[in-house]
Amino acid sequence: MEILNSRIIVRPSDYAATLAFYRDGLGLAIAREYPGGTVFFAGQSLVEVAAHGGSGQPGTFDGALWLQVRDVSDAAAELALKGIPIVREPVLEPWGLWEMWVADPDGVPIVLVEVPAEHPIRRDQRWSPE
Repeated sequence: MEILNSRIIVRPSDYAATLAFYRDGLGLAIAREYPGGTVFFAGQSLVEVAAHGGSGQPGTFDGALWLQVRDVSDAAAELALKGIPIVREPVLEPWGLWEMWVADPDGVPIVLVEVPAEHPIRRDQRWSPE
């Protein structure tokens, strides 16, 4: 099986509020719009906010959206200015990443991550000096 593309799809109880959250709150750029939703660029991934398929009730989502930012402290300040509540303030995790948590209007967890310069994620594992 060859995976050609991927995205995360959320089906919110309030499409307009969730659209505004991802567009205006998080500042994600629109990749495309279609009659039933909006797809946003999210780094090397896509987040689709679908205006169909939701139950009208906030659901459960056992995963999280993982969004890398350049500076998690700057992101916290920017979100605070926009009135977006911070679920968990930035913390340096034992695995070496700075993480801060917010949630979309349906409570979907979003982790904003700063990858320090010395962290292994910053290195391309396919290349090794010989």
